[in-house]
Amino acid sequence: MPRKSNNLGSALDPQNRAILRILQRDNKTPQRVIAEEVNLSAAAVQRRVAAMEEAGVIAGNVAIVDPDAVSATITAIVEVQLWDERAATVDGAKALFRGTAEVQQCFYVTGGVSFVLLILAPDMRSYEGLTRRLFSENELVKSFRTLIALDRVKSDTAIVIP
Repeated sequence: MPRKSNNLGSALDPQNRAILRILQRDNKTPQRVIAEEVNLSAAAVQRRVAAMEEAGVIAGNVAIVDPDAVSATITAIVEVQLWDERAATVDGAKALFRGTAEVQQCFYVTGGVSFVLLILAPDMRSYEGLTRRLFSENELVKSFRTLIALDRVKSDTAIVIP
Protein backbone atom coordinates (compact mmCIF):
# COMPACT_ATOMS: atom_id res chain seq x y z
CA MET A 1 0.00 0.00 0.00
CA PRO A 2 1.50 3.37 -0.96
CA ARG A 3 2.24 5.66 1.93
CA LYS A 4 0.89 9.17 2.11
CA SER A 5 2.95 11.97 3.48
CA ASN A 6 2.63 12.03 7.23
CA ASN A 7 1.42 15.59 7.86
CA LEU A 8 1.22 14.83 11.57
CA GLY A 9 4.95 14.30 11.76
CA SER A 10 6.35 11.86 14.24
CA ALA A 11 4.70 13.66 17.16
CA LEU A 12 1.34 11.98 17.60
CA ASP A 13 -0.06 13.47 20.75
CA PRO A 14 -1.38 11.28 23.60
CA GLN A 15 -5.00 11.70 22.48
CA ASN A 16 -4.23 10.59 18.90
CA ARG A 17 -2.34 7.61 20.31
CA ALA A 18 -5.31 6.73 22.53
CA ILE A 19 -7.67 7.03 19.55
CA LEU A 20 -5.43 4.68 17.53
CA ARG A 21 -5.37 2.10 20.34
CA ILE A 22 -9.18 2.12 20.47
CA LEU A 23 -9.58 1.90 16.70
CA GLN A 24 -7.16 -1.03 16.50
CA ARG A 25 -9.28 -2.93 19.04
CA ASP A 26 -12.53 -2.18 17.20
CA ASN A 27 -12.70 0.17 14.23
CA LYS A 28 -16.49 0.35 14.57
CA THR A 29 -16.32 1.99 17.99
CA PRO A 30 -18.66 5.00 17.79
CA GLN A 31 -16.85 8.32 17.80
CA ARG A 32 -18.91 9.50 20.79
CA VAL A 33 -17.59 6.51 22.79
CA ILE A 34 -14.03 7.27 21.70
CA ALA A 35 -14.58 10.92 22.59
CA GLU A 36 -15.62 9.98 26.14
CA GLU A 37 -12.56 7.75 26.58
CA VAL A 38 -10.07 10.39 25.36
CA ASN A 39 -11.79 13.48 26.80
CA LEU A 40 -12.61 15.16 23.48
CA SER A 41 -15.78 16.04 21.62
CA ALA A 42 -17.04 13.63 18.96
CA ALA A 43 -16.35 16.33 16.34
CA ALA A 44 -12.73 16.61 17.51
CA VAL A 45 -12.32 12.82 17.30
CA GLN A 46 -13.78 12.88 13.79
CA ARG A 47 -11.31 15.60 12.73
CA ARG A 48 -8.37 13.75 14.27
CA VAL A 49 -9.31 10.45 12.62
CA ALA A 50 -9.72 12.18 9.26
CA ALA A 51 -6.32 13.87 9.66
CA MET A 52 -4.65 10.56 10.56
CA GLU A 53 -6.25 8.90 7.52
CA GLU A 54 -5.11 11.75 5.27
CA ALA A 55 -1.58 11.57 6.67
CA GLY A 56 -1.42 7.81 6.17
CA VAL A 57 -1.13 7.04 9.88
CA ILE A 58 -4.36 5.07 9.49
CA ALA A 59 -3.53 3.08 6.36
CA GLY A 60 -6.92 1.43 5.84
CA ASN A 61 -10.10 0.09 7.35
CA VAL A 62 -10.78 -3.61 6.89
CA ALA A 63 -12.78 -6.53 8.23
CA ILE A 64 -10.65 -9.32 9.69
CA VAL A 65 -12.05 -12.60 8.40
CA ASP A 66 -11.63 -15.91 10.20
CA PRO A 67 -9.77 -18.16 7.71
CA ASP A 68 -11.72 -21.23 8.88
CA ALA A 69 -15.00 -19.50 8.06
CA VAL A 70 -13.98 -19.25 4.40
CA SER A 71 -12.21 -22.63 4.20
CA ALA A 72 -8.69 -21.23 4.02
CA THR A 73 -7.44 -24.28 5.90
CA ILE A 74 -3.77 -24.26 4.87
CA THR A 75 -1.52 -21.61 6.37
CA ALA A 76 2.00 -21.80 4.98
CA ILE A 77 5.03 -19.79 5.96
CA VAL A 78 7.40 -19.88 3.00
CA GLU A 79 11.05 -18.90 2.82
CA VAL A 80 12.11 -17.99 -0.71
CA GLN A 81 15.70 -17.72 -1.94
CA LEU A 82 16.22 -15.81 -5.20
CA TRP A 83 19.06 -16.58 -7.62
CA ASP A 84 20.46 -13.10 -7.06
CA GLU A 85 19.57 -9.85 -5.35
CA ARG A 86 19.78 -7.55 -8.37
CA ALA A 87 17.10 -4.87 -8.41
CA ALA A 88 15.31 -6.34 -11.46
CA THR A 89 15.15 -9.79 -9.82
CA VAL A 90 13.91 -8.46 -6.48
CA ASP A 91 11.41 -6.10 -8.11
CA GLY A 92 10.06 -8.90 -10.30
CA ALA A 93 9.56 -11.16 -7.28
CA LYS A 94 7.94 -8.36 -5.29
CA ALA A 95 5.50 -7.66 -8.12
CA LEU A 96 4.59 -11.34 -8.46
CA PHE A 97 4.06 -11.87 -4.73
CA ARG A 98 2.20 -8.56 -4.32
CA GLY A 99 -0.15 -9.55 -7.15
CA THR A 100 -0.98 -13.01 -5.77
CA ALA A 101 -4.17 -13.03 -3.71
CA GLU A 102 -3.17 -16.07 -1.64
CA VAL A 103 -0.06 -14.26 -0.39
CA GLN A 104 -1.42 -12.59 2.70
CA GLN A 105 1.88 -11.10 3.85
CA CYS A 106 5.27 -10.76 2.17
CA PHE A 107 8.53 -9.53 3.64
CA TYR A 108 11.79 -8.86 1.79
CA VAL A 109 14.37 -9.93 4.39
CA THR A 110 18.04 -10.43 5.16
CA GLY A 111 19.66 -13.44 6.76
CA GLY A 112 20.05 -16.17 4.18
CA VAL A 113 16.71 -16.01 2.39
CA SER A 114 15.26 -13.31 0.19
CA PHE A 115 11.58 -13.33 1.16
CA VAL A 116 9.30 -14.72 3.84
CA LEU A 117 5.68 -15.14 2.80
CA LEU A 118 2.51 -16.01 4.68
CA ILE A 119 0.19 -17.84 2.32
CA LEU A 120 -3.39 -19.01 2.86
CA ALA A 121 -4.88 -21.72 0.65
CA PRO A 122 -8.08 -23.76 0.78
CA ASP A 123 -6.37 -27.15 0.53
CA MET A 124 -3.07 -28.87 -0.20
CA ARG A 125 -3.84 -29.36 -3.90
CA SER A 126 -4.37 -25.62 -4.32
CA TYR A 127 -1.21 -24.91 -2.36
CA GLU A 128 0.79 -27.28 -4.56
CA GLY A 129 -0.43 -25.51 -7.71
CA LEU A 130 0.48 -22.18 -6.18
CA THR A 131 4.00 -23.36 -5.30
CA ARG A 132 4.55 -24.54 -8.86
CA ARG A 133 3.50 -21.18 -10.28
CA LEU A 134 5.24 -18.95 -7.72
CA PHE A 135 8.39 -20.94 -7.00
CA SER A 136 9.13 -24.16 -8.90
CA GLU A 137 8.49 -22.77 -12.38
CA ASN A 138 9.73 -19.26 -11.57
CA GLU A 139 13.16 -18.54 -13.08
CA LEU A 140 13.84 -15.91 -10.38
CA VAL A 141 13.55 -18.44 -7.53
CA LYS A 142 16.52 -20.60 -6.59
CA SER A 143 14.77 -22.48 -3.77
CA PHE A 144 11.95 -22.33 -1.30
CA ARG A 145 11.04 -23.98 1.99
CA THR A 146 7.53 -24.36 3.34
CA LEU A 147 6.46 -24.54 6.96
CA ILE A 148 2.82 -25.56 7.44
CA ALA A 149 1.15 -24.05 10.50
CA LEU A 150 -0.47 -26.61 12.77
CA ASP A 151 -2.31 -24.03 14.88
CA ARG A 152 -2.90 -20.28 14.63
CA VAL A 153 -1.81 -19.42 18.17
CA LYS A 154 -1.94 -15.66 17.67
CA SER A 155 -2.86 -13.60 14.67
CA ASP A 156 -3.12 -9.89 15.25
CA THR A 157 -2.87 -6.72 13.21
CA ALA A 158 -2.53 -4.26 16.10
CA ILE A 159 0.69 -2.29 16.47
CA VAL A 160 1.86 -1.42 19.99
CA ILE A 161 1.33 2.30 20.41
CA PRO A 162 3.25 3.68 23.39
